Amino acid sequence: MLRVALSALFWAFLALSSVALFPVAVLVFALSAPFDRRRRALHLFTCFWASLYTWLNPAWPLRVEGRARIRSGETYVMVCNHLSLLDILVLFRLFVHFKWVSKIENFRVPFIGWNMRLNGYVALRRGDRASVVEMLRACDQLLADGNSVMMFPEGTRSPDGRLRAFKPGAFELALRNRRPLLPIVVEGTADALPKRGFVLRGRHPLRLTVLEPWPYERFAGLDAEALAAAMREHIAAHLGETRVERLATGTG
Repeated sequence: MLRVALSALFWAFLALSSVALFPVAVLVFALSAPFDRRRRALHLFTCFWASLYTWLNPAWPLRVEGRARIRSGETYVMVCNHLSLLDILVLFRLFVHFKWVSKIENFRVPFIGWNMRLNGYVALRRGDRASVVEMLRACDQLLADGNSVMMFPEGTRSPDGRLRAFKPGAFELALRNRRPLLPIVVEGTADALPKRGFVLRGRHPLRLTVLEPWPYERFAGLDAEALAAAMREHIAAHLGETRVERLATGTG
């Protein structure tokens, strides 16, 4: 019952803070729009907004590693494994500029979804090929304009923590735009907030790791399917290594 009560308190705080912070987002957008075509200021404010929920929750201590690998001024196709709704909040802790690709249902959430539209994030209707084509076209333009793009190549959250097959969309983007791939790994979020249900679990350390970027030259000879498989294997290897590390140190 205590977990249920604390979970209700968390979701109430998220809802009320979103009501309070969305007008601030509108103000940031209005003041910066004339000179900030890429909406960098609004995205930075959104990083702050999202980070509140991990900063203020002592049950979610977050360790961020490898952030220095993100080169200032570079435009990446960013790919990350997907375990939990919490992954989105964790990734905002990078405080670097990117545009999300997200399922269209998220854009319908009051205040949070409205802010996503203000940011110019990209909506995707899953299972709709026309929507996928439209999404890829929008991402082409974002990359051409100097915006990195963030995607979950698994397409949806893993139900059991195991890495799912990677869809080719993100890798098509990297290939046809000749942009580097930036692999990112989240860990611990499924234990803190599982896919099914909204009841938060006990204290669970979280980890966000930015791996070494893959320059275009590294994968130029591959097709999107082969590149997706290679990146999945790379991220899976990292996850296996960190599990071994935790067992060796007695931390998990």
